[in-house]
Amino acid sequence: MPPAGQGRRAILSWACYDWANSAFATVVMAGFFPVFFKQFWAAGMVVTDSTFWLGVTNTAASALIVVSAPILGALADQLGAKKGFLLIFTALGVLGAGALYFVGQGHWGLALALYLCGLLGFSGSNIFYDALLVAVSAPADYNRVSALGYALGYLGGGLLFAINVLMTLFPASFGFAGADEAVRAAFLGVALWWALFALPLVLWVVEPDGKADLPLRMAAQHAFRELRRTLGHIRQQRDASLFLLAYWFYIDGVDTIVHMAVDFGLSIGLAADSLMLALLITQFVGFPAALVFGWLGERWGAKRGILLAIGVYALVVILASGMTRVEEFYVMAVVIGLVQGGIQALSRSFFAGFVPPGRSAEYFGFYNMLGKFAAVLGPGLVGVTALLTGDPRLSLLPILVIFLIGALLLWRVRG
Repeated sequence: MPPAGQGRRAILSWACYDWANSAFATVVMAGFFPVFFKQFWAAGMVVTDSTFWLGVTNTAASALIVVSAPILGALADQLGAKKGFLLIFTALGVLGAGALYFVGQGHWGLALALYLCGLLGFSGSNIFYDALLVAVSAPADYNRVSALGYALGYLGGGLLFAINVLMTLFPASFGFAGADEAVRAAFLGVALWWALFALPLVLWVVEPDGKADLPLRMAAQHAFRELRRTLGHIRQQRDASLFLLAYWFYIDGVDTIVHMAVDFGLSIGLAADSLMLALLITQFVGFPAALVFGWLGERWGAKRGILLAIGVYALVVILASGMTRVEEFYVMAVVIGLVQGGIQALSRSFFAGFVPPGRSAEYFGFYNMLGKFAAVLGPGLVGVTALLTGDPRLSLLPILVIFLIGALLLWRVRG
């Protein structure tokens, strides 16, 4: 049962936030922004230059979150302000996404600045969203509740993305002058969607009180002291520190596939429309699959469920090395959808079991920091392999090593 003061409505309200902000991840990050940036805002710019600036923006957002996540998490715990911090980052993300609608063609610098705001809002809000898992759910229900959040995220993001794809394919049917106007409207729609479906968490999730009613400056001083203590505690917790190391490796492999899948498809000659359809397939398969993994986590244990997902990912990498047809890419999209939400949900719930009472935001600050460090090693290996072999189909094979290391480390974690 959920903790005192919470209930089924609180759990659904918490999970609804994944439905809300996954629209940004799917529609903006994975779907339209990278393509629209090159074809509209940075039209006429050398392709390699636009890729560079887009990469710099993504790296800058990750670096800022990496540096600030543990500190903000500790401060939120001290003040009992996880919901407050979540709302601040949500507002930043909503404003960044919505303002993209007003950016005219050629204003690529402004588009990147607003995209950076959206990235910071999305990543920052997830620190406190993850931390609230322990406020709405009892330990025995972590797997199921965490999986519910990811499942709704896949469904909500996929639903809005499907509507937006139809808008761009048939703009006149939706009252738009052309595909460009439809894409810009999609960014505004993401902002409205995100803001609207964040409301249930605001209204019905009850956050436990902070440790003390302290002025901000004193709370910050306490937060830094707690942060140092947390680093020491994590080092002393063998299984927690070992899990975080394992997580860094295998989630690097997962994120590399997420970030490089569309580029991989383009490199082997697949059409962009086919790749968008594959992304939709992954989203809608991910909805029921995440729920199934929550059920598996309760019966098999989260650790076994994660190991199963790692094994499936390894198989995907092997099969991708011989891929030649778009139908095979669709099969890969289905298989990834089966495990992507599951491995994310079970990782979150498994780590929640290591979190001491009253320190969830602080611990999840470290967890999200490692998540932002992910996809650092993998893409580099992919790029070097493609360069050395001259065959993009072989470029994903080095990720097998990353998955293997992650699996071996996780195997040593007790639980």
